[in-house]
Amino acid sequence: MYDIVTYEEAAALPAEGLVAYAQLLDVLQLSAWNGPSLNPDNPDGPARLWSFARGLITYLILEDQQRVDVIDVV
Repeated sequence: MYDIVTYEEAAALPAEGLVAYAQLLDVLQLSAWNGPSLNPDNPDGPARLWSFARGLITYLILEDQQRVDVIDVV
């Protein structure tokens, strides 16, 4: 299970997006590697994407620290 470091600006999401974002954070704790790679030329790389509701997050998996850092929320 990964610790999640979230993106502060996510608090500005509309209510429906905020609920979906919170649910996605729960999923990332258990299966962060299931998101597609940010870089198709490096499919095993730690920079990942995941879509939710009408949004998209970019995150970085820090395996050695068992942590996921959310970098951007759109």
